[in-house]
Amino acid sequence: MYTLNCKGKLVVLESPIVMGILNMTPDSFYAASRQGIKISMLQQAHMMLEEGATLLDVGGQSTRPGAQFLTPQVEANRVVPAIEALHDRFPEAIISVDTFHSSVATMAVQAGASMVNDVSGGLMDPQMLTTVAALRVPYVCMHMPGTPQTMQQHAHHLAQGNVVETVLDFFIERVAACTAAGIHDVVIDPGFGFGKLPAQNFELLNQLSVFTQTLQKPLLLGVSRKSTIYKTLGITANEALNGTTVLNTVGLLNGANILRVHDVKAAVEAITLVRALAAST
Repeated sequence: MYTLNCKGKLVVLESPIVMGILNMTPDSFYAASRQGIKISMLQQAHMMLEEGATLLDVGGQSTRPGAQFLTPQVEANRVVPAIEALHDRFPEAIISVDTFHSSVATMAVQAGASMVNDVSGGLMDPQMLTTVAALRVPYVCMHMPGTPQTMQQHAHHLAQGNVVETVLDFFIERVAACTAAGIHDVVIDPGFGFGKLPAQNFELLNQLSVFTQTLQKPLLLGVSRKSTIYKTLGITANEALNGTTVLNTVGLLNGANILRVHDVKAAVEAITLVRALAAST
């Protein structure tokens, strides 16, 4: 059983939990998740907490393929006021900041965040790991080849090898780096959709247990409304809730500990049903 110490608030992963996505961006791939107006963001956060979210993940920089790269200050201008507002309105909520800038991570934690979610695994800012260690918060380490601007160029190269082996090797090195930096609580995220073809995403999903058993770290699953779902089904991101629930269920059966989602209620229901299924055996 894993635990995460979020600035004194202990998250016990006795069963899977849900992380709700709050995008403070004007260009997120899923339009309904864009929360650029503070009152709308607070309403969305309230609904997510009521529906059972344990974590709220606030991001200000779109990481969809080819997205515009923001400076740390522009990103901070988006996320820090949002985190301050969330922390003021929901002081018991556990807030994560989605950033690969160490300076933004620092400002976000000072504003009330108690977790850092980094899509680059510490590779886009050499100060990130030591910063997170000093902040004494859990760290979500994700696999992404290249950057959001270049990651899809790496997908076909990645396809020439064993994607599970490649991602596992990445995490073995990155977890060691996190430990050496002094980070106590590390969560791994295979980075579904980040520089990977749909077939590679399905292969990773099928073999999630390889990561949890080898690394002995909690695993975050982030497949919500992504292109692997809607392109496979020939639909849009707006129509991809059912597909998201299906893949989240597969992920839960294969050992996922945290579901990062746009739709909290559906994810909580999936967890409840999978737990009931496990209890019947």
